Amino acid sequence: MTLYSKNSFPLLSAIFLCLTFIACESNFKDVQKMGISEFSPSGDADSINLKYTDSGRITANLISPKMLDYATMEFPFTEFPKGIHLTLFDKNGKQTFVVANYAVSHKLTNLIDLQGSVKISNQSGDVLETDQLYYNQKNEWFFTEKKFKFTSPKGVSFGEGIDFSKDFKKVNSKKISGQVQSE
Repeated sequence: MTLYSKNSFPLLSAIFLCLTFIACESNFKDVQKMGISEFSPSGDADSINLKYTDSGRITANLISPKMLDYATMEFPFTEFPKGIHLTLFDKNGKQTFVVANYAVSHKLTNLIDLQGSVKISNQSGDVLETDQLYYNQKNEWFFTEKKFKFTSPKGVSFGEGIDFSKDFKKVNSKKISGQVQSE
């Protein structure tokens, strides 16, 4: 009595491949349970309060409940999955406040991607609200192509697409509507 024939070889091969696949799938799930992936952060911090300085002067204060640092990646970045509260200081000590539900700081480009109920305000009463906003750290410049609401002591305006300096002194906006008092 023969246990297999020439015709049963493909069947045995298929069974072997299935068993190999199941074993690999099981190992992959075990690795996932351990939290190991190619995107594991090289640093992880809770309740951070970072102060950035330039020549002894504080230029920014970043507060976040969670920070994940991916410094060892090909394109390194820092992620703030639980949001940020950022205070920017100009040379005269005037402050700009930035709040977002999520943020990613890209180290090679010096861009910060702010997402989720982004709100920027200053001591003069200017407030910008949008869903996503980018901040160019080098040029101290904000920009978005998303819809926004801008409130100032002069009135309220709405638009889609805006870029501006961190102190709101230079503003370029697109598709704007609303009522604003002229000076």
